Amino acid sequence: MTERRFPFDIPTGWFCVGWSSDLAVGEVKALRYFAKDLVMFRTSDGEAHVLDAHCPHLGAHLGYGGKVVDDHIVCPFHAWEFDGKGTCAKIPYAKKMPKRGDIKAWTVNECNGMIMVWHDLAGREPLWEQPTIPEVGDPAWTAIRTKHWTVGTCNQEMAENQVDAALFQYLHGTTEMPKTTSERHGHHLITKSTTGMSTPSGPVDGMIEVNAWGFGFTTTRFTGLVETLLLSSATPVEHEKSELFFAFTVRDIGKGITGGVGKAFMAEISRQLEQDIPIWENKIYIHPPVLCDGDGPIGPFRGWSKQFYPKPEDYVDGAPA
Repeated sequence: MTERRFPFDIPTGWFCVGWSSDLAVGEVKALRYFAKDLVMFRTSDGEAHVLDAHCPHLGAHLGYGGKVVDDHIVCPFHAWEFDGKGTCAKIPYAKKMPKRGDIKAWTVNECNGMIMVWHDLAGREPLWEQPTIPEVGDPAWTAIRTKHWTVGTCNQEMAENQVDAALFQYLHGTTEMPKTTSERHGHHLITKSTTGMSTPSGPVDGMIEVNAWGFGFTTTRFTGLVETLLLSSATPVEHEKSELFFAFTVRDIGKGITGGVGKAFMAEISRQLEQDIPIWENKIYIHPPVLCDGDGPIGPFRGWSKQFYPKPEDYVDGAPA
């Protein structure tokens, strides 16, 4: 058995499983997140649904050959039908509906152009609501541009970067060490950093404010040359594999420069993230770490992170085995 690099389970939170624009009415998609096979589909009312992927009859994967008929997803193997709640609604050749024929339905919230799913190993209902981000769809801001990456690491390792002051200068090449502070409000973490960035016009002083609602949804606002907003979600695929969803928008300041600035900024953030990837994919978790002054609030961040891993008393149906 391969030794795990990180002592973390898949955390609690809201996580993106796709862009709203990429799922049409009647469309079916196979997914792999939270170390589970899932299936996603959209019904005629525009609602997105996510279920466990395998039919309880003989195990066919609903995402491969399944189709939506009358707002039910139909198994490609024997045409069993399931509604958006996972209820086995119809078996065309059966006179009696079997017991235990339902499939687990996941809690879905679609907002900010993202299809978000609630994950909690303890089986609890959502512990917080997803925020609505006012810039998304605001005509004063540019249309959203999206990117994504698959990275061999876990949520906490990636999220810790937001409070790691030294990496911005020594890995990403900012013009100075940022001054970083963080505030914890339950599941909500606010981190603010003042920093300088190199641009074709020379160094620009800026402010970065990161708002994290758990590990699965983050906004990063940059001010300086132009206001820029990054929406991101790091969704666990397996215990040490994650998919990063990034969406960028820039305040439209006109004068024909907004689009160019937005593209340049998106390219710079992408460059910095791609510098992080080989670090994330090859590092291990050191606890306790050897820290020095100037490292940023890494200790408080790790304390905040503990709430996203259920304790035995949190489990709805009793402690895990």
